[in-house]
Amino acid sequence: MTRAAALLSRIAAALSGAVLVLCLVLICLGVFARYVLDAPITWIDHVAGWLVVATVMLAAPEAQRRFEHIGVDVPVRTVGPRWARVMFLFGVVSVAAVAVILVQQGWETVAFSRMIGMATNVEGVPLWWPQLLVPVGAALLLVVACVQAITLLRGGRPEHLPDTPDDTPRDLLARE
Repeated sequence: MTRAAALLSRIAAALSGAVLVLCLVLICLGVFARYVLDAPITWIDHVAGWLVVATVMLAAPEAQRRFEHIGVDVPVRTVGPRWARVMFLFGVVSVAAVAVILVQQGWETVAFSRMIGMATNVEGVPLWWPQLLVPVGAALLLVVACVQAITLLRGGRPEHLPDTPDDTPRDLLARE
C-alpha cells in the first residue's frame, strides 16, 4: 500500500515537473512572439494558467508523502512519543479532509461545466478539461494522506518524517 502510493505520487511529481518545463517553454514562446515578432499568441496565457494548476495539483501528493508541506514542528519537539504520533495523525487527517473537499467540489465543478457546456477562451477546449486537474490531484493527495494515517494508526512510521535539530520526530515515534 505504501509502495503503491509512493509510486503514484512520484509519477504525478514527474508529470508535474514536465508540465512546469512545458509552461516555461510556452511562456518564453509567448514573450518571443509578442515582443520580437509583434505577433502575440493569446492562447498561451490561458494554457500557462492551466499548467500552473496542473503543476501544483500533481506535485502536492509527493510534497505530502515527503512531509514537505508547511507545518509547525515546535510542539512536536516538546511532547512525548504518543502525543507526537497524535499530532502527526491530526496533521495527516487534516490534509485528507481537505483533499476530500477538493475531490468532491472539483467533481461537482467538472460535472456542472460539462452539463452546461462551458468552454474556455481557447477554441475547442471545454472548461472541464483543465478543471479536472483539481479533483485528480486531490484524489492522489487523499491516497497519500490515507496511507500515512493508516501507517500511524497501526503504530508504524511513515516515510520521510521531518527531522528537527534537537530530537527528531522520527526518534520520538521510534521510542514508543
